Amino acid sequence: MKLLRSRWSLLPVLALPALVLLALPFATLLGITPWRHFSLAYGDSNAVMVSIGYGLLALLLIVIIGLPLAWWLATSGGKGGVRRIAEILVLLPLMTPPLAMGILLISALGPYSLPGKWLAAVGVTLVNNPLAFVLAQIYGGLPYFIVTARSAFSAVPAAILEAGRTLGAGPLQRFRLLVLPLSASGLASAVALAWVRAVGEFGIVMIFAYFPQGMPVKLYTNLQNDGVDAVYTLVWILLLVTLPVPLLCFMQTAKRERMK
Repeated sequence: MKLLRSRWSLLPVLALPALVLLALPFATLLGITPWRHFSLAYGDSNAVMVSIGYGLLALLLIVIIGLPLAWWLATSGGKGGVRRIAEILVLLPLMTPPLAMGILLISALGPYSLPGKWLAAVGVTLVNNPLAFVLAQIYGGLPYFIVTARSAFSAVPAAILEAGRTLGAGPLQRFRLLVLPLSASGLASAVALAWVRAVGEFGIVMIFAYFPQGMPVKLYTNLQNDGVDAVYTLVWILLLVTLPVPLLCFMQTAKRERMK
């Protein structure tokens, strides 16, 4: 027993290298930021508004179209072929490198593709405009939302749903009154993760919707044009926009776990 305790006592020491590695970039940012000259570069404020405004729209669309799929994947029993295909389609964009995903999007929906030509015939284009920007953000965040929301739905006890059905509650009532409250923590994490991925998406946006420039692409152009000293303010704003919500969800989840 003492030997087991001694081995477990070594775990914090063994975990230290990973913690130091993860903390190093953020500690460096605190020390290297030019606080006396903390100001936005030309065009940064517009990039902030683009990322936040279109990011909120993309997030709304992600929740609307992702929630039904996540619920279906969590509740459809067995290993049917349709369900397996759906799982693969969710995982494909999740595993595809963002730059490659951007190339695939511009190949599928760009002006020289067949769908792109159909859209152009009615006056719609999907490259380097707000619509393309939102679509790129959706591709960046939707798979993460679906995977996380599916896990949250899968954790809802089937016995509770069966009890609701026995008491006469219809499918929509069970979903609204039982599923959503019981999976609220996991769904909040899904929304937070989708928000981070959508607002922080660079690779897909860079290829498919370079304009209008959001924060990630503006960071890249500032870095290329003016050097690293010109990007720290926008880096801080990007972190302040994306990180608080997922960190709050994490702390709430950890608090619930401690209370069990």
